[in-house]
Parts: sequence; C-alpha cells; structure tokens
Amino acid sequence: MIDNYKHKGLRKRLVDSLRAKGIVSEAVLKAINSVPRHLFIDNAFESLAYRDKPFPIGCSQTISQPYTVAFQSELLDVVKGDKVLEIGTGSGYQACVLLELGAKVFTIERHKQLFNTARIFLPKIKYKPKLFHGDGYLGLPTFAPFDKILVTAGAPFIPEALKEQLKVGGILVIPVGNAENQVMTKLIKTGETEYSKKEYGDFSFVPLLDERSWG
Repeated sequence: MIDNYKHKGLRKRLVDSLRAKGIVSEAVLKAINSVPRHLFIDNAFESLAYRDKPFPIGCSQTISQPYTVAFQSELLDVVKGDKVLEIGTGSGYQACVLLELGAKVFTIERHKQLFNTARIFLPKIKYKPKLFHGDGYLGLPTFAPFDKILVTAGAPFIPEALKEQLKVGGILVIPVGNAENQVMTKLIKTGETEYSKKEYGDFSFVPLLDERSWG
C-alpha cells in the first residue's frame, strides 16, 4: 500500500489536467488529489493509473476515468455532512472521493465479488463507507432519505425508488440512456413528487444491472 512522492506528483498532474478540462470545484479537485487511485487498479496498470482513462476491475466493470468521477462529483455539489447514496460501488474509488468531500457515504454494489473486495480493501487504506450488497435499482429504503444520490452506471431510466429516497431539495446525478451511450442527468427534488431536470452531455458507462439486466 505504497503512496510515494512519484504517485503524488502524478496525481497533481492529473488534477491540473482536470482543471484544464473544465472542472472548477476546488473541493472536488482536492479530493481527487487525496485519493491514491493506483491502489484501486491491477498492478499491471499502475504506471497508467493517473491517466484520464477507465481501467477494468473485474466482473466486466471498470473504474471510471477521473474526469467522469470529478464531473459527477461536481454536479452532486456535496456539502460536508451530506448523507450520500452511491449506486455502484465498483472499486470504491468514487466512494472515497465522496468521503474526502465530507459526505457520509452509503454505497451499494450488485456484484458480490466487487462488494467483498471493497469491503476488505477500503478499511486498509482508512476509508470506511457503509457498504451494501444488493440491487441498485431499489436503493436503500431502510436508510432513506438521502441528501444526494449518485449513480455510477448507465441506466435506461431513472428508478422511481431512488427518486422517492431523495430528500426534498436533494440532488440525484445519473447517466440515462441505452447500453452504449447515456446522457448525464441532474435531478433536483423540488417537492414531494416534483423534480427539475438538467442534462449535461453524453457519457458511456457500464450498465446498471438488476435481475432483469438489459434486454
């Protein structure tokens, strides 16, 4: 679990590149600069860990490229102490960025192998989100409502359960579309059953799976 001066220098360079690409939140950039991304990926990719690209993490899943993590985190507008639900733990990298932003993180992962890996690994590097194995479409109703909800996989629609589990005034960020391409969508809950929506361009995520999967 080595995080040396070289790694820190590469992170600083990554942060500079994200700033150049339009990320303006200094809190998000500081969080990206704090999380040792190279520890979340296979050793074979370690030398490439701070390039702005995704990498495989098993179970046909990926760790998102840093720009995407930063972009979603910026849209979420995390305030210290926010109760945040993350759908799609994956490697745990995004959850750690949210923790660095001061959020209380609840994160759910459908793949048991990835869930078990994150459950064992994250405490070793001093990050302790509340981890759950289950269907992201259903959220975590027992722990609702949430100030913010972040979905880190592409969904064909915005799940009603997640909208219901959001506090009034809360923010849901989710990529919505087909299996190849999604539009980043920010939903603000303006009333008990009322929402405002804004779209932020095309992205490509692995699909958000449940028992139905994609047709």
